[in-house]
Amino acid sequence: MIAPTQPDLITVNIDGREIAVPKGTNVIEAARRLGIEVPHYCYHPKLTIVGNCRMCLVEMGLPAVDPATKTPIMDSATGKPKINWMPRPTIGCATNASPGLHIRTTTPLVKECREGVMEFLLINHPLDCPICDQAGECSLQEHATGYGRGYSRFIEGKNVKPKRTQLGPRVTLDDERCILCSRCVRFSQEIAKDDVLGFTDRGSYSTLTCYPGKKLENNYSLNTVDICPVGALTSTDFRFKMRVWFLKQTESIDPESSVGCNTIVWSREGAIYRITPRGNDEVNDGWMPDSGRERYKQVRAAGRLTESKIEGGSASPFPTRLTSQAGACSATRCTRRPGSSVGWGRATGFFSPPTATQTSAARSSPA
Repeated sequence: MIAPTQPDLITVNIDGREIAVPKGTNVIEAARRLGIEVPHYCYHPKLTIVGNCRMCLVEMGLPAVDPATKTPIMDSATGKPKINWMPRPTIGCATNASPGLHIRTTTPLVKECREGVMEFLLINHPLDCPICDQAGECSLQEHATGYGRGYSRFIEGKNVKPKRTQLGPRVTLDDERCILCSRCVRFSQEIAKDDVLGFTDRGSYSTLTCYPGKKLENNYSLNTVDICPVGALTSTDFRFKMRVWFLKQTESIDPESSVGCNTIVWSREGAIYRITPRGNDEVNDGWMPDSGRERYKQVRAAGRLTESKIEGGSASPFPTRLTSQAGACSATRCTRRPGSSVGWGRATGFFSPPTATQTSAARSSPA
C-alpha cells in the first residue's frame, strides 16, 4: 500500500503562538487552528478569494535579513530574529502562510481597522434586526457587538434598494441588507455552474440582481441562502416562519440524495421547519440540493397515512394492531412451504422468526 504524501508544513507565528500548517493555508484558516477567530464576510473556504469586505485585516511581519548577506538579523534584547512589521494591515484571506510569517490579530491598529469597516458596512444597512430572518445566524450582528460603535455618526438618509425581490422560485432578496460580499455570485459561477447573478450600478447604489432573462432556479439555489452572511438572501419557504433559536437541531442524512448528503433537521415541538446541509468534506462539502430540503413537507402531507386501520376502522395501540393483523393473515391468507413447520407468510414469518432447525428443514423441502 502506498502511503499518502504528507503536505509541506510551514511554521507561522500568530499572536505569539507558533503552528505548523500545510503550504498554501491562508491566515484565517491558520488562526482557526489555534482557536483564534479572524472576522470575515466575503471569505468562504469552498470559494475563490476576492477580498471584498476587508474585515479580515491583520498586521503582518517577516524576519528581517541583511540586504548584503541575506542572513537573519537578530534582536539583541530577545536573542530571536528581528521582525519587520508592515506599516499597513493586510487582508488575512489572501495572505498565505510563508516561512517565518508573523501575524498579529489583536493590536489597536487591527481593532481600529475593523471598527472602520463595520461603520462603513452599517452606514446604509437598515435597522431591522428585530424582524430580520437572519437574526440568530447573522455575522453582521455578531461582529457589530465586538467592533461596532453602538451609535452612528451618519446623519444623512439611508439608501433605499429593492425589497422582497424574487430572484427565483425559492430565493427572496432584501437588497438593502446586502453588503456586496459576492459569495452568492461566486457560488453560482464555481459550484452550481449556473452563472445568473451579478451586481449592477456603482458605489452605494450597487445592487445584486439576475442577468436579464435569467432566474436563480437551479437545484442548488438555496445554498446561496446558507452562505449569505447577512439577511439579504432568504428562503421563500422558511421566511418569517420561526426564529432559529427556538429550533432544535438534529443531525440526519438526506434520503433523496444518491450520495447521502449530511443534513441538519430544524424542528420545534415535533414539527419540522427546514432542512439545511451539514458540512462533510467526504460526502457533500456542506452543500445539498433544493429537492432534498423540501422533503420535510411530506412528513405532514395531506395524503400521508398517519394511523393504522383494520377493515377501514382505526386500531390502537400499535402492537395490538400488528398482532391482530398477523393472526388474521395467518388464518386466512398465509401459506407454509411443504414439509416445513415454519410460517413463511408475510405476517407469521415476521413475528415468529424460524429456528435454525426449521430453516434447514425448509431449505431441504421441495419448492
